[in-house]
Amino acid sequence: MAKKKTEEITCPLEYGLQLFGGKWESKIICVLSDNRQLRYGAIRDKVEGITDAALGNTLKKLVSEGLIDRIQYNEIPPRVEYSLTEKGKSVVPVIHTICEWSETNTDSFGPCFECEMEKI
Repeated sequence: MAKKKTEEITCPLEYGLQLFGGKWESKIICVLSDNRQLRYGAIRDKVEGITDAALGNTLKKLVSEGLIDRIQYNEIPPRVEYSLTEKGKSVVPVIHTICEWSETNTDSFGPCFECEMEKI
């Protein structure tokens, strides 16, 4: 199923789910909420099971939507770091609330992604 372009979305819920409702987006946001800045390899190490292709595509999506910043330093070897923008930080309480709701309403899961998301 092809993803809808942002211009085609008419419902705020659909927009939000497109931005952070996929398999990896919320996990990456969670990891970045625990850390000020992380390099690509550190994110990959913390998001268990993600492939390089999925991580690269998801980071590009989150950067293009303004949820995370990508800072490239002019150094040798090259260094790139990722961090949450203010827009990205504003998503963290929403994800935390979803995790709390899920933990309350099912016995099938353990802790939410094993991250230490702080309530903002």
